[in-house]
Amino acid sequence: MAGRDDTRGAAVWTLPNAVSALRLLGVPLFLWLVLGPEADVLALLLLMFSGFTDWLDGYLARKLNQTSKLGQILDPVADRLYILAVVVGLAMRDIIPWWVALILPARDAFLWCLVPFLRTRGYSALPVHFLGKAATFNLLYAFPLLFIGDGTGTVATLGKVFGWAFAIWGIGLYWWAGLLYAWQVRKLLADRERRAPDLGAG
Repeated sequence: MAGRDDTRGAAVWTLPNAVSALRLLGVPLFLWLVLGPEADVLALLLLMFSGFTDWLDGYLARKLNQTSKLGQILDPVADRLYILAVVVGLAMRDIIPWWVALILPARDAFLWCLVPFLRTRGYSALPVHFLGKAATFNLLYAFPLLFIGDGTGTVATLGKVFGWAFAIWGIGLYWWAGLLYAWQVRKLLADRERRAPDLGAG
């Protein structure tokens, strides 16, 4: 039984992973649509497609029993790349201020600094936390609304108001989740240090 689980976890060519790879291919396309022809409608449709495939790859992994270590990496990486692409696109179009575009990747850079401490002590990456998924949900709702808000009229005004509401909540949750990950790393490392003398004595 354990052997089959390990093989499944190491699988690469699975349908959920193919869906995740398709999501990743949409990242440069999204940036080109926003910064090149400024085809905002197509960019919004691509974001909606990304949100659908985000749900689809998880559903397929559970339904087909095709969970894998690669899939557990691809899913959050795709989320973060889409967030980065959107904030860069919005900032370069002057739809959001640059501090918003910098504060989100700064959180990810902060967490990447913790990865070597985990790896040197035998831990893999931390599992995705509910707060992190909630933050991503808020941000992926905020960005299309902010695109809609880049205009005039009632719909644009509503898009801007609700977009910033989702964005503020998303930024707060994004950093709250990051601090929670850092606390988990601290606890893991502290537990490992406490166990080390016991292992040596044995």
